[in-house]
Amino acid sequence: MKKTFLLFSFLALAGGIRAQQEQMYTQFMFNKLAYNPAYAGNFVSPTMTAIYRNQWMGMDGAPKAMALSYMQPLLNNRVGIGGNISRQSIGINTNLTFEVAYAYRIQLERGILAVGLQASMRNIRQNWADQRIVSIDQGDPGIPLDPKSKFVPNFGAGIYYNAYNEKWYAGVALPRIVSNSIDFAEFGDVLSREVQHINAMGGIKLDATDDLAVTPQVLLRYAVGAPFDAEVNVSALLRNKFYGGLTYRAGGDTNFAGESLDFALGIQAIDKLFICFSYDIGLTRLRRQHNGSIEATLRWYFNPPDEVTKVGPARPF
Repeated sequence: MKKTFLLFSFLALAGGIRAQQEQMYTQFMFNKLAYNPAYAGNFVSPTMTAIYRNQWMGMDGAPKAMALSYMQPLLNNRVGIGGNISRQSIGINTNLTFEVAYAYRIQLERGILAVGLQASMRNIRQNWADQRIVSIDQGDPGIPLDPKSKFVPNFGAGIYYNAYNEKWYAGVALPRIVSNSIDFAEFGDVLSREVQHINAMGGIKLDATDDLAVTPQVLLRYAVGAPFDAEVNVSALLRNKFYGGLTYRAGGDTNFAGESLDFALGIQAIDKLFICFSYDIGLTRLRRQHNGSIEATLRWYFNPPDEVTKVGPARPF
């Protein structure tokens, strides 16, 4: 287990140079504010969403993530505001991020176009005092003895379009524009920086029957200097209450099978509460070292309308 932890610690440090630095969520369709600030206020009710993700269970030092977000419309739905607090950890690295989002919503003939701005502050911490780390050379001056921490501000922008009557949606965003240094080295060149991530998403709702709606949707992600990533999801909503979804995540290693295949089940437990659980089956060679990934989402609607379909997106979205 110690070897696994050391591997993840190394990857956590080296990965900051050029890699996907933003957290991925299987249930991205319930957490769009994390990908695009223009999504703020998209639902008619003030909404709070909590997500927990345990990735690659059974591997010491594997990624874990928690996020809590809130959003609501204002000024007769012309403005949306939102905020997000998230914590991600991998190896000895822990990121605590605070984000606030503002969206201006423009009423068009067939839908609403929103333009969003985001400001964020991230605390990056490396715990070099972790007892699981053992230095071969105890006198190496390049290895810190104490935890390291720094704050990194940033800002982002995005656009999001939602057609009336839930027919389709599309959006694109650049959540972190500034390429800040995330290096803790006191001397020499900067080795690690935040890299720009471009997120694009879209989906279309298909009414199979009066009680059943099927929604294919996709999330495309690209980080400068890293491989292109894509997630394709098909979900079904029965009687506006029972939810099921299947997601394929591309990427992964050299076997070209992709990163994972993910299953989700959810329920609108009461008018104000939606619950969803998902399980990821790994497809890469790393799957032999872990027991898959789990994710849970709780969404609370403070003032859900009686007829959701006439005023905004279906509850799960």
